[in-house]
Amino acid sequence: MVPSTAARLGTENAGSRSPVGKLGYLLLYVVLIVVAAFQLFPLVWLLLFSLKNNQEVFDLPPLSLPMNPRWENYEKVWSAGNISVYFLNSVWITIAATVLTIILGSLVTFAITRMKWKGSSLVLGLFMVAMMIPVHSTLIPLFSLFNRVGLTDHPLSLVLSYAAFNLPITMMILLGFYYSLPREVEEAAVMDGCSVHRVFFRIVLPMTGSVLATTAIINMIYNWNEFIFVNTFISSDTFKTLTVGVQNFIGQYTTDWGAIGATLMISILPILLMFLFLSDRIVEGIAAGSVKG
Repeated sequence: MVPSTAARLGTENAGSRSPVGKLGYLLLYVVLIVVAAFQLFPLVWLLLFSLKNNQEVFDLPPLSLPMNPRWENYEKVWSAGNISVYFLNSVWITIAATVLTIILGSLVTFAITRMKWKGSSLVLGLFMVAMMIPVHSTLIPLFSLFNRVGLTDHPLSLVLSYAAFNLPITMMILLGFYYSLPREVEEAAVMDGCSVHRVFFRIVLPMTGSVLATTAIINMIYNWNEFIFVNTFISSDTFKTLTVGVQNFIGQYTTDWGAIGATLMISILPILLMFLFLSDRIVEGIAAGSVKG
């Protein structure tokens, strides 16, 4: 069987690589392995931390194995610590806010980039200016607003806040990709009798799948890890999320550090697994939206 041209060229390039080039690649891989080890260090430390009791946390070195791994810390926080409720709240609030942000961001970006109307540049500028507003400066006005409309201690206050603050960055990622979409496809659809709504939902939205995956992951990471809005707007345990639920193990006189470590490990795993499985889509979406056609 005759090898392909690409395979033969790759083999020739690998064989003709100089010793200096091979040494450079070896050093590059060594540096990448060292960087990866530094990246994994906090996760390993947190895992070992979550399997210790208070005495072992303070007496043993950070990376030392616990004398008796306390896997019951995970069982305790999941059942007695009410973490199961906080985990489910984090899941559905994160998903709801992400879906709302992506739908609104896609609609606004489509209207600004694919439709001609007065004031589109002004609207885009207002959304971009919103990125410069500090989150903490809005806490008191938002709390006063939600209190007047009866949304304090209600998960809808979190969903609306997350969507509002994530819209600018979502639109900024979508803009480059929408500008690069060929208009000929939309014009052909209109000639065939498609309405604006059908053009958006049937043609444009499916074409933006890769960049939507990128924005979804970025939104989910922010929503999952958010603390200040939950701590300000939510007071009952029924609607608290994982980021606030970890405070249950901090007492006035004692703190259960092993339980805190187990809670943090549970909160990290979903985002970590999602990033590992969808990291290629993140790179693909950013690369696709970075070039304007």
